[in-house]
Amino acid sequence: MSGYEPYMLAGVILIPLALYALVAHPNPLRRVIALNVMGSGVFMVLIGAAARGEGPADPVPHALVLTGIVVAVATSGLAIAIARMLHRMSDDDDDGGGAGEP
Repeated sequence: MSGYEPYMLAGVILIPLALYALVAHPNPLRRVIALNVMGSGVFMVLIGAAARGEGPADPVPHALVLTGIVVAVATSGLAIAIARMLHRMSDDDDDGGGAGEP
């Protein structure tokens, strides 16, 4: 067993677990977290696949993972900002229906 195989195995386990969480939970924040976990699983599989054979690991998947991490952070920030905006808009629509409120 090489040093990269546990990463690949962990990634293969994380992807379906995160996919289940993405489908099962209606909370937008939990869905964003599930997407991040799924992305981490994909990154781990790519890192594990980069080490094939006896030679050194292929640097291209490592560069792709590094770029993917940057994109995932930016996308997560945007998704959380959109979720907050949608939450605020839904709070504005729900006026409570009280008799004494204007």
